[in-house]
Amino acid sequence: MLRKVGTVCVMLTLASFLIIAGCKQKPKAEKAEGEQKPKYVSKGDEGTITGKIAFDGTPTPGKKIDMSQDAQCAAAAGDKTTDDVVVTDGKLQNVFVYLKGGGVEKFSYPIPSDPVVLDQQGCRYHPRVMGIQKDQTLKIVNSDPTTHNIHPSPKVNPEFNQSQPPGAPPIEKKFSRKEILIPVKCNQHPWMKANIGVLDHPYFAVSAKDGTYTIKNVPPGTYTVVFWHETQGEQTASVTVAAKESKTQDMTYKAGASAAPASMEIAPTLVLP
Repeated sequence: MLRKVGTVCVMLTLASFLIIAGCKQKPKAEKAEGEQKPKYVSKGDEGTITGKIAFDGTPTPGKKIDMSQDAQCAAAAGDKTTDDVVVTDGKLQNVFVYLKGGGVEKFSYPIPSDPVVLDQQGCRYHPRVMGIQKDQTLKIVNSDPTTHNIHPSPKVNPEFNQSQPPGAPPIEKKFSRKEILIPVKCNQHPWMKANIGVLDHPYFAVSAKDGTYTIKNVPPGTYTVVFWHETQGEQTASVTVAAKESKTQDMTYKAGASAAPASMEIAPTLVLP
C-alpha cells in the first residue's frame, strides 16, 4: 500500500513539474511572436541603393489569354497576353528587391499612413508585384465593370477569399507577419495573378518598366540585396553602404539559366509547449 502511495506521489510531483515548466516556457513563445524592437532613430547619414535589372537573351513570348468566359473582360482594352515576364529593351520589370542583414531587422519602423493600392483593371491586377510593411493598410479596388474575387494564399498570415462587385467600396486588409511573397489570384478569372511582399522594414522596391529600382534612407552598413522574380528565380548580392553614399547595384537575369527558385520567406511560426 505504501509503495502505491509513493508511486502516486511521484507521478503527481512529475505532473506538477511539467505544468510549471510549460507555464514558464509559454511567455518565451509569446515574446517571440510579439517581440518589442527598439525604434529606429535616424542619424541623418542614410544612403541610397539604386540599380538596373537586365535580361540577357530573348524572353519566352507571352501566351494569349482567353478571356471569353467573361464578356466584360473580353471587351476590355489593353494587352491580353501573360505578364509574368515583362522585358522592355532588355530590362526586366516586376523584380522585388529588398535588403537583408545589416541590422535592419533589429529595429521597428513607423507604419506608413498611406495605403498600398492593388487595383483590378482590364481584368488584370495592377501592380503585378508590390511591397508593403507589416500592419500597413492594403487597399483593394475594383475599377472593372465585372465582379472579381481576391484570394491571397499566405503561409503565416490570415488567408481571405472575398468577392468585390463593380462599384463596391474598397477592401482594406493588413498583414501582421513578414512573408515573402504572398501569391494572389482571382477565382473568377484564373489568369489574374499578383504577388505581395510583406516586410518588417521599409527597405524594398520593385523594378520599373525600364528595370530601375531605388531603395532610399538606407543606414550605413553591409547588406544582402535580394532580387526576387516569380518565374526567373532569386539572386543576391552583397552591398556596403557608407554614410550618405549613393551605391549602385545592378543585376542580370539570363534567359534559359537555371536560376535558384524564388523563395517564400516567412517569419518563424509560434511554437507553444
